Amino acid sequence: MAISNIRYGEGVTKEIGMDLQNLGARRVCLMTDKNLSQLPPVNAVLNSLAKYDINFQMYDNVRVEPTDQSFLDAIQFAKKGEFDAYVAVGGGSVIDTCKAANLYASSPTSDFLDYVNAPIGKGKPVTVPLKPLIAVPTTAGTGSETTGVAIFDFKELKVKTGIASRAIKPTLGIIDPLHTLSMPERIVANSGFDVLCHALESYTALPYNMRSPCPSNPINRPAYQGSNPISDVWALHALRIVAKYLKRAIRNPEDHEARANMHLASAFAGIGFGNAGVHLCHGMSYPISGLVKTYKPKDYNVDHSLVPHGLSVVLTSPAVFAFTAQIHPERHLEAAEILGADIRTARIKDAGFILADTLRKFLFDLNVDDGLAAIGYSKADIPALVKGTLPQERVTKLSPRPQTEEDLSALFEASMKLY
Repeated sequence: MAISNIRYGEGVTKEIGMDLQNLGARRVCLMTDKNLSQLPPVNAVLNSLAKYDINFQMYDNVRVEPTDQSFLDAIQFAKKGEFDAYVAVGGGSVIDTCKAANLYASSPTSDFLDYVNAPIGKGKPVTVPLKPLIAVPTTAGTGSETTGVAIFDFKELKVKTGIASRAIKPTLGIIDPLHTLSMPERIVANSGFDVLCHALESYTALPYNMRSPCPSNPINRPAYQGSNPISDVWALHALRIVAKYLKRAIRNPEDHEARANMHLASAFAGIGFGNAGVHLCHGMSYPISGLVKTYKPKDYNVDHSLVPHGLSVVLTSPAVFAFTAQIHPERHLEAAEILGADIRTARIKDAGFILADTLRKFLFDLNVDDGLAAIGYSKADIPALVKGTLPQERVTKLSPRPQTEEDLSALFEASMKLY
């Protein structure tokens, strides 16, 4: 198991200046995005840096749903600055960009594709020492503050991929529930769907002891190692919190209890999937995001089309879990029960349909777009979506049930309309 140190509590952001002092940091890189640079979370960090006289430079050019080019811009900034510590304030996009900047600034002679996941990149193990990175998440979704994963859109192939190595996980995640209070409704929803799928996918992933072959050296063991007894605990706990609090957090921005709990659930699910991995919802989500045409989501202040990550993941979830439930149906049934299904008279062979129906009802209650068709896709796009899923072996191979191209086509088709 690998996990970042986590500090939780209202107002703990004010300690970040002391943390950097304790690390002996002399030149700090503060990364965020243009929107957040004007909001309370970044202000709280700036106040703490000023109070403890920390010398820093701010990079606020992070792109929401980053691309290889936006990563490279941030890497360039990091290389020039010769920083000895990093602070990322934002959602997964900011934290992932900061991880990449830290990695390539610490390994300046490496080619960008050296560390990108195979088969798109070379997937080399990270052997260079990195600088300390403190992550301050402002959304309750990716769990990026706990994981060694950084995801981006690879423009040339129109597909999302990433870098996965325990070496890039943050040194410290500062989880301050005050930061979730500035999140608009749809950002709360889409971030929460990411937590939901992280928990469901890591709990139903291929078990760690059924993966083969065993790596020839522990340095080659992937961060995503399959469902395992420890990740299971975190995944189920996160799922219970989602079932209890997500709807409340979306519907009432003043519900501090719900928002604080979703912030924790995001980290818990991150600990689970950061070690177990995710599978088909995530594997299929990468081309859904990468091939976006004109869709612009409500509540996102961006100048480009984008499908928010949590939305791209959750739209295929009913079809995916109906498909994977043949393997470990009892886990699928348990998940459905946590999410509110009455399984007292359920037959084990119906587990997939029961979980799929439970998810559909959950999404319908939260006004989620009616499937891939509602965000601009049609049956004509299915071949391109399948083609974009095939290279995502880092996650698709964690599916408990292997899938053919025909299976993937059928899953995309079944996800065109949800209700």
